[in-house]
Parts: sequence; structure tokens; C-alpha cells
Amino acid sequence: MNRFTRMAYSSPEDMVFGKAKKPLSYGLGMKVGAGSVVPEVNYAPRPGAEDSPEKLRKEYVDYITRDVISRAINMGFPSLQLETEWISLMGTKLNMSADIVTSQKECVEGYHTMYGINLAVRHTIPDLRLFEQHLRRRVNRNDYPSLLMGSAEVACENGADILSIESIGGKEVTDYAITHGDITAYLFGAGILGALDVENLWSELSNICKKNGTIPGGDTNCASSNMAMFMAGGFLDNDVQKTFSAIARCISAARTLCAIEAGATGPGKDCGYENIVVKAITGIPIAQEGKNCQCAHCDLMGNLMAQCCDLWSNESVAYHPEFGGTSVQCWTGQIGYECSLMNTAIASKKDKLLRDLYMISDRGRSPESFILAYDNAWAIGKAIVEAGDSHYLRAKAAALTGARLLMEGYNDKRLGLTEKQLSTLNRIVRDLESLPDEEDLFMEESIRRYAEDVPSFTPGNYDL
Repeated sequence: MNRFTRMAYSSPEDMVFGKAKKPLSYGLGMKVGAGSVVPEVNYAPRPGAEDSPEKLRKEYVDYITRDVISRAINMGFPSLQLETEWISLMGTKLNMSADIVTSQKECVEGYHTMYGINLAVRHTIPDLRLFEQHLRRRVNRNDYPSLLMGSAEVACENGADILSIESIGGKEVTDYAITHGDITAYLFGAGILGALDVENLWSELSNICKKNGTIPGGDTNCASSNMAMFMAGGFLDNDVQKTFSAIARCISAARTLCAIEAGATGPGKDCGYENIVVKAITGIPIAQEGKNCQCAHCDLMGNLMAQCCDLWSNESVAYHPEFGGTSVQCWTGQIGYECSLMNTAIASKKDKLLRDLYMISDRGRSPESFILAYDNAWAIGKAIVEAGDSHYLRAKAAALTGARLLMEGYNDKRLGLTEKQLSTLNRIVRDLESLPDEEDLFMEESIRRYAEDVPSFTPGNYDL
């Protein structure tokens, strides 16, 4: 593994949208992180489109892809990235998926040739693995671990410019952690189990990408940290304390980083809100989502997430008609105009001013937005790289640093916390500080405890 031991950026002040230390060129004239922000449109087919292979192909290619690109050309956007998130059926019907990938590639090439627009397609394959039926061991070509790698092969062989995934490793324990408010379980589930699984996956996925000339985009911890964020919700919600979801996000950064250390290069996928920490450490370009993803969900950091993005996404929108066109056309316009604003700020050398306006507008809105502000995200990244090789120590350092930043913000009256949020934060700090310094001791106790408390947790899924 290529462990990161130093920060790509010597100062958080050097980080800004549209520019990455390690810019990427791929697809049809696409340049990301090289001085401009590119819109990335995410979409989902209508229910029923999966009734037949041909119907699903038409939905993805003849309707969605053509609508998105034609709207971008009509509005004069110079570059556009599409993200095709595979529905579950595509992860089991690989012949059908191959036809969709190939047809979409041909469609994209046609528009590029005719109009000169820079284009690329990210394919995000589904992780259908079941904890009860092994995450790693392959029994036959139809089991889920084999189908996962088969999906990657199909996507890369048939024209995917970027391969990404939202992997589920550790989720059986993090689900328990979120519902029980157990930060130790979250540290074990995401910081260790999830990290081990990401390394295992991307050691193989990166090789598949390399063999086929596809960009290995990387992973997200959407399955766990976004679940915590959604359950924490807005100001009317109280199912999960926002200080818990904020520290969960810190831990998730160490997990997502493992994909890059196993060979992925980015651009990181939009739903990885922790990508800002990963960019600070690695210098890779990242996609982010925020205020223009209201079609998918609500969060409390809609402006802030644009602060250092290289691709700006709408998240996933179901294909349907709107007054202004189809849904994908309307959201293409929204994110395209936001990118135009960012790129104008870059051209006029006002990019850092706009970055700070984005960030400051949401910084104090919630604990999670506070720790994802680029200066705090950089500090969390620094804690990770200084903790050494241990998954446990890296995740623990990220969590404790995030907790310290939240407490400082509260004490300085830069961040408001409710009594429950504050008591949760204090409990998190006590729990984390009571943990042993030795990873072996933590692992031994965690395996024993959560094998009893979480029926779906099987140590063998992680070669433990």
C-alpha cells in the first residue's frame, strides 16, 4: 500500500475549487483539477425501465444521455461529465450492462465529434455483496463477490472513462453504531473493517482499470457516513446527534483514503463528503455535491461543499418531465451555471474569495459542516497522515481531532450546540480517550464484542 505520510498541501489556504495538485486528463478532451470546475450529471432511470434490456438501454442512452448532452451544448457549457450509477439489476445481468456501457460510449463520442464538447462518463458499479454470504471468498461466477469484479470488467472493457463504487465493507457494524450511538463501534466498523475492505477491493479494481485504460476513480463511505448524516438531518431532526455524524465523517475520511493508497487516482465521487479531507492529503481532484443535489436529499452544507470541488454534481435525479424540460436537463442547467460562476471567479482571480464565501455561509450551520470547512478538513487530514500505518490509530486520530475542533468552535462561540449534541460530544471524547493505544488490544476486544452484538458481523469477511 502507498501510505500517505505527508500532506499534498502545505497549508489549507492553498486549496481551492477547480485546481488539484494531481490534475487528470481522460475521456474526450476532459481535464479535471486543471484550472476549471466541470459539471457532473447524475441520474436514475424511471421505475419500470428495467422491464426489458432494450427498454433500459433506451432509458440510459436514447433519453437520459442525449437529453443531458444536448442541454449542455444548448447552454454553451464547454465540458460535461456523466455519471451512470448502475441499478442493482445491472450488477447481475452483465450482458445487458455491457450493451448499455457500449451504447452510451458511442452516443458520447458522436456528440463530441459533432460539437466539440469535452465529455466523459463515470460508471459507478453496485456493491451487492451480502455479509452472510462472504465479502471476499468466491464460490462461483454467480456469487456477489464475483459479480462485483465482473461488473468492473464489463464497465472498463466497454468504454467507462472512470470506475467508482460505494462499497459496503464495515456497514454491518456501522449500522449498529449509528442506531446505538456507539462511536467505538463506528471506529471499528468504518475505520478498520471498512478500510480493510476498501484496500482489498481497490487492489483488484485498480488493476482492472489499468488493464483497460480506465481511470480508477475510487470509493466513498456513502453507505455509512451519509446514513449518519441523513439520520442526523436538519434542525427539526433528532434521531442521531449531529456531533456523532460529524465524528463519523472524520473516521470515514481515513476509510476513503485507502482506495487512493490501493491505486485509485480520483476524481473522488460526489457523495463522498469526506473527499475534502482526501484531497488535502493526496492532491487528487474530487467531485462534490451540495445545494444542487436537493433532488436527492437535503443537507446543512449546500454552499460549503463547493469550496474545493473539481467536479460539481447534482447527485442522482430520477428521469421525469419538468416544465423546463426533462429532470436531467433542468439539473444540468443548475450545476452548469454554478460551475460557470466558479470558473469566472478563477479567471478573475477571485476564486479564493468565492471559496471563502461558500465556506463561511455554512460553516456554523452544523457540526458536520464545521469540521468539513477546508481549514478544519486539512487539520483532520494532517492528523491522519501523522498517525502512521495503523488503520486504528489513523481513524482514532481523525475522530479526536474532529472532536477537538468542535469543542474549540463551541467554546469560541463560532459553533452552536444543543445540550444533547454537547453531551454526545463529551461522551464521544471520553469513549475515544479510554481506548487502548495498541491496535491489537482494540481489535481483540472489538472482534469479541461485536461478533456477539452484531449477528451479521463475521470476522472471516475481513480475513480476521
